[in-house]
Amino acid sequence: MFANYLKIAWRNLLRNKTFSIINIAGLSIGLSCFMLIMVYVMDELSYDRNFANSDRIYRINADIRFGGLDMHLPVTSDMMGQLLKKDYPQIEQTTRIYTSDGAKLIKKGNSFIKENNVASVDSTFFQIFSLHAISGDLKTALSEPNTVVISESAAKKYYGTTEVIGRNVEINDTKKTIYKITAVIRDIPQNCHFHFAFLFSMKNVDYNWGSLTSHNFHTYLLLKKGTDYKAFEKNFDQYLVKYVLPDVKQFIQINNMDEFKKAGNKLEYTLIPLTKIHLYSDRSFEISPGGNIQYVYIFSGVAFFILIIACINFMNLTTARCANRAREVGIRKVLGSARSSLIAQFLTECTVLVTISFALALVMALVVLPIFNQMAGKSMSFSNLFSPAIIMFLLVLPFAVGGLAGSYPAFFLSAFRPIDVLKGKLSLGTQSGGLRSALVVFQFTSSLVLIIGTIVVGKQLQFIQTKDLGFDRDQVLVIDDAYALKNNATAFKQSVIQLAGIQSGTLSSYLPVTNSSRTDQTYSKDAVMDVKNGLDMQTWYIDYDYLKTMGMQVLVGRNFSKDFPSDSNAVIINESAARFLGYPDPTGQKIYELNNGKTISYSIIGVVKNFNYETLHSNVGPLCFFMGRQPDLAEFKINSTGVKDLVEEIAQIWKKMAPGMPFSYRFLNQSFDEMYRAEQRMGQITMVFSVLAIVVACLGLFGLSAFVAEQRTKEIGIRKVLGASVPGILKLLSLDFVKLVAIAFVISAPLAWYAMHEWLSDFAYRVNISWWIYLLSALIVLTIALCAVSFQAIKAAMTNPASSLRTE
Repeated sequence: MFANYLKIAWRNLLRNKTFSIINIAGLSIGLSCFMLIMVYVMDELSYDRNFANSDRIYRINADIRFGGLDMHLPVTSDMMGQLLKKDYPQIEQTTRIYTSDGAKLIKKGNSFIKENNVASVDSTFFQIFSLHAISGDLKTALSEPNTVVISESAAKKYYGTTEVIGRNVEINDTKKTIYKITAVIRDIPQNCHFHFAFLFSMKNVDYNWGSLTSHNFHTYLLLKKGTDYKAFEKNFDQYLVKYVLPDVKQFIQINNMDEFKKAGNKLEYTLIPLTKIHLYSDRSFEISPGGNIQYVYIFSGVAFFILIIACINFMNLTTARCANRAREVGIRKVLGSARSSLIAQFLTECTVLVTISFALALVMALVVLPIFNQMAGKSMSFSNLFSPAIIMFLLVLPFAVGGLAGSYPAFFLSAFRPIDVLKGKLSLGTQSGGLRSALVVFQFTSSLVLIIGTIVVGKQLQFIQTKDLGFDRDQVLVIDDAYALKNNATAFKQSVIQLAGIQSGTLSSYLPVTNSSRTDQTYSKDAVMDVKNGLDMQTWYIDYDYLKTMGMQVLVGRNFSKDFPSDSNAVIINESAARFLGYPDPTGQKIYELNNGKTISYSIIGVVKNFNYETLHSNVGPLCFFMGRQPDLAEFKINSTGVKDLVEEIAQIWKKMAPGMPFSYRFLNQSFDEMYRAEQRMGQITMVFSVLAIVVACLGLFGLSAFVAEQRTKEIGIRKVLGASVPGILKLLSLDFVKLVAIAFVISAPLAWYAMHEWLSDFAYRVNISWWIYLLSALIVLTIALCAVSFQAIKAAMTNPASSLRTE
């Protein structure tokens, strides 16, 4: 019996080639998009779940507000984890990660290579994060200073083998340091929120240990089984009173934490589960860029929309073809076929069609996966499609989709009364139009929401690129690792400035992008700090030419100048800081800092226009500039012509002044674009899948309009005999679809507005959702729908009426 079902299904598929091809194409595209997005979603949800105790590992977050500066940090003081473990038995173990040292220059042969994936960690690091050792004992690997654990790839890169225990690693940053390799670990998985190749002993970190108000360490807790982390968070209030408050009293006049909070300030600690860091944490100073749970929701929704649209196409076309099979059903019933066998026949046909589509979709997904990886910034392989969860899903999918897409046609067709069918009382091709119209409205609504979303995302990204940020990011060449020049840094800058094509140059450690160095310090308006006159400010150390090279505007006062030796004790602030201080003219006024028990005053000599040194997700906070300190970067404003030759000339100067050190450069606008890489990827992916959703919907419209034209062939013939024109017939066949677009627009407009309003609310600086976006989206969908319908309508209208009226 089942073989007979398959044979009939195959014959029907071949008999209706056009509709079969449309159905298979639509389902294949929908299924392949669905599979690709689901692999992406599963990869995002899998982060940090490969550690043995991932369900008991938590990181401490800090939320601080002081003097108008809000900081949302994933770091704590160096002592916090140890003090908590001492006081609370719920903590099984704690560890710290320190990355503020930045990249390191590691020697290979006679030259040095810059390594970015480096960190200093406690010896307890491997007790919390269950990484696998190839050689060495991880329990004691980092218990001594000048020790390092390296990854398998790093060992092969530097030594050509993993048998490297006892060998030395030479670091040459601000000073030369030799580390002994004590263990080699397997490469950290990609779906982890850190990807370190070198893990150095924490005992080598040069740090002012013991300050409970300085936050520079990623601190993780391993809680004992059964501990409720939300309940444990309540202990942080006691920690603040017992440890932090006495430390704060050393430089702020304060009696208790309530006084601190009543002044509008905040210092709060919370725990975030390890498995939520990647998708739920977007704080400053994250170890690596994370994902966004909103995008997981968005892409999941897009995947289901496309799959449902493909299923709707199938249901629409199958129900529309009911009339052509009505007599078949009637004859089968007269000959004794039970309704259950008819249902089985039609469900089999649907499943066969879906299975063919599924096979094609799988091939399409495998072919497109490398392109999708590039768009999404992932490294998912073909094996991701065959994980246990995916395999189970793929085995069930053809039957589930076949049943879903074929359920209505199967039960609808099998319910025909044979006597009505055989007497010709049923004309089902245009019946059940209400359901088909509702499904088409759903398709148009989904398409409109996706198009509006794509336009809004694109408009926001364009706004980011064109907004006046308060600095000039174009044609700024950034030379990394200027500390490798040591005493030659100033000479290097002067030599480069002499080159043709260089407008100006500066030495600093700070760029107005989020992946640059950040330092915040606490200052006060008065010599004695209290909870009302104190403020936290970003503190950048620059030279005389920084503001000029970066194109930053001094609104009041002046820039640093070599003509004023006292500028070594001067400060320039931004508008946000000036607004907090409240002086009509801040120049000549002072701010104060408590440093090692001494109060130091600085004279304000200028106010610079606010510039966005964070992403546009955040408002501009208080910031100040000081002179001095060893630079990490050299930046040069260059002309737009001859860039390649100019870079080569700079490289030659570098090689003379820093022999053996790697020459690394980038452009400031590239670093700026990196800040919005997630948004750009979202925009690209959303646009591609929006187009595919429209393509799938149009395939259905094309098939449906072809069927409607076929069903109304004789009507069209009669109308032409009576004098109807081709435009008139075109209008007749297209008007119903125009009405459906209008209904879909009314439904989609508020849905799209809500979704995009929620997404834009994450930006402190954002575009408005203009009315023309809705109008443009409606015109796009209407044009596409009319193009899909018009081809069949014109074809029907141009048919000779004699041909359509010749036979019944």
